[in-house]
Amino acid sequence: MSEDETLTFNKKERVCSKLLIDRLFSHGGSSSMSVYPLRLVFQQMERNEGEPSVMLLVSVPKRCFKRAVKRNRVKRQVREVYRRNKHILSQVMDGRETKKLVMALIWLDDQLHETSDVERCVGLLMQRVVEKI
Repeated sequence: MSEDETLTFNKKERVCSKLLIDRLFSHGGSSSMSVYPLRLVFQQMERNEGEPSVMLLVSVPKRCFKRAVKRNRVKRQVREVYRRNKHILSQVMDGRETKKLVMALIWLDDQLHETSDVERCVGLLMQRVVEKI
């Protein structure tokens, strides 16, 4: 993979399928961890041909921010931080050709945070996932 491909976050890498979301949250086998203000839910699943090794869902509940502008700002922050640091997980999961990692990052706080704080939290969560898998 070239450097340009690793610094993207395209449609294939996003969890959009209702079935995939249900498997992540409903069925057993998912693990969860938190670094305030984020909670990470993740599960290893079978990987089909052409699928990325790591997939992500970003969720900011309406109860945290009533205004869509703030929810969208937080989602943009989290996606950008993930995009810059996803190589941590991709390197580990690319070695496992039959497995993919499906993750959901859920915002817990009702306050906005600096991007540097969000980056620290996402980095810690990714390191903890690498240790656990």
